Amino acid sequence: MGKLAINIVDKAGVRVPLLVEELNKAYCDEWLAYIQYMAGAQVASGMPRPNLLLELEEHAAEELDHAKKLAKRIIELGGTPIIEPKMWYKYSTCGYAAPKDPDAKIILEQNLQSERCAISVYNKLINMLDGRDPVTHKLLVKILEEELEHEQDLEDIEADVKSLNCKKK
Repeated sequence: MGKLAINIVDKAGVRVPLLVEELNKAYCDEWLAYIQYMAGAQVASGMPRPNLLLELEEHAAEELDHAKKLAKRIIELGGTPIIEPKMWYKYSTCGYAAPKDPDAKIILEQNLQSERCAISVYNKLINMLDGRDPVTHKLLVKILEEELEHEQDLEDIEADVKSLNCKKK
């Protein structure tokens, strides 16, 4: 982003260094979510593995896309994305839930928790901007929409599993 554009965002009352810091935290979250989804897709076993596998791979691709878009915006705001993977853990808000137990139900729950954390992060960022940076606001709203969709996808699978368990009894 050009100097004038950064100045406009700053004059709108957005502290650009703070915004870059918060976007970097979200960027770290997205990388860790990408890895979490991919790792979970590789090791998941048991029910609801077939449906979960497809969702995890789809969500992983979208989390990677979120990271790319956040990196672009961080650079536009004069910042630098955090490029050291070990630093992603340090700056992440949502963390990383390693799929140590391959049970698909446990992996499903871990990813639901991660999505809910991401929803909170983006909601906080959107509220922080309060419409004062329309470009970043638009990006964050789009990502939030996708995170909400991810949560719903995972909740639907969870409901299917519960329904199957009820029918078996």
